[in-house]
Amino acid sequence: MVQWLIFLLLCLVWGSSFILMKLGLVALSPFEVAGLRLLSAGIVLTPFFFSAWKNTNAKTKIFAVLIGLLGSFFPGILFCMAETTLHSSIAGVLNATTPLFVMIVGLLLFRRSVQLIQVAGIIVGFLGVLLLFYPSISVQDGSFTAKALLILLATIMYGFNVNIANLHLSATAPLHVAALSLVMLIPVDIIILIHQGFFSKDFSGIIIQKAAIASIVLGVFGTAVATWLFYVLMQRSGPLFSSMVTYGIPFVALAWGMLAGETISTTALMALLLILLGVYLVNKKKAL
Repeated sequence: MVQWLIFLLLCLVWGSSFILMKLGLVALSPFEVAGLRLLSAGIVLTPFFFSAWKNTNAKTKIFAVLIGLLGSFFPGILFCMAETTLHSSIAGVLNATTPLFVMIVGLLLFRRSVQLIQVAGIIVGFLGVLLLFYPSISVQDGSFTAKALLILLATIMYGFNVNIANLHLSATAPLHVAALSLVMLIPVDIIILIHQGFFSKDFSGIIIQKAAIASIVLGVFGTAVATWLFYVLMQRSGPLFSSMVTYGIPFVALAWGMLAGETISTTALMALLLILLGVYLVNKKKAL
């Protein structure tokens, strides 16, 4: 029962991240939204940082910073840059390619074993990605293609992040990993916000207040709390069950997108189904 509650919370929180990014971008730059998101997450996890620092060695700290960069920092910026023109719902669909890149990166660089059905899943998943790209390519919409490629770059980074965490940090407490990876990036977050002129803005207007609040909520729940919950779920139920969260996230993102007035094409829905089928096959065990 607890596992399913965490599962549903993760689907809701991560699925809502894309519309929160969109709300933040109404009055803030992509770097400001990402910087405020990461700074908020780091501040929330600061009380747990000192225990994490005391109970981990130098190697663990280095890998924690690395997964902070690959799992939160750079993808956070890339997603915000993409959503300056891309629908939040489409961003949610493309995010579903993450398990495919986890498998590919694991296969190519981490000597992860792979079954034939998983190879088929990778192929099916990429057919879904190509279907999503096809309408923009056919009308030579370079803007869509460029922004969508930013998200794919982010999901490739997620692929590295998951494999590195699984190989080097599986014995470290999830809360310690989350705290180390995000708190140690606080100085970089502050530098970005200063460079963007965030702290000198006039926050008396309701529009910028809403944008800032959306970015903070995104950081507290979509990064700090969600990251910790995901590792808790993985420890309680294993990587296979926890990876199934990928199935729920796009549908929540699509629902928020439709509520926000975004149009969802039939092609995009078909692409989502292909991507999810690919993810299912990638996660399917031989015995099933």
